[in-house]
Amino acid sequence: MIPKIENSKTSEEGCCSISSELKSHHSSKVKQNLVSRLNRIEGQIRGIKKLIERDTYCDDVITQISASQAALNSVARILLEAHMKECVVERLQDGDLEVLDEVLVTIHKLMKK
Repeated sequence: MIPKIENSKTSEEGCCSISSELKSHHSSKVKQNLVSRLNRIEGQIRGIKKLIERDTYCDDVITQISASQAALNSVARILLEAHMKECVVERLQDGDLEVLDEVLVTIHKLMKK
């Protein structure tokens, strides 16, 4: 069992820093991957809006909505994986066991959808 260390701080080079607020510090490669995916999703959403404005057949719109949801889920999985491998590991190494409860809540939120 890892002992809890009060007021622990994670280095600035790591994923999450603990100060007045938590911040992630993912690599530029991970950030660019996430931003690229989100840009595509943003385009998909604009496309869905246009389909609705053009009175496109409902089934076709629903198919596009489903594809957008799948793309968002993919972004969430990538971010969760990076979070687990970087932020959570660092916080556990610093003795912060509260991070486990945070991760469980996050996973629960993802599974509700």
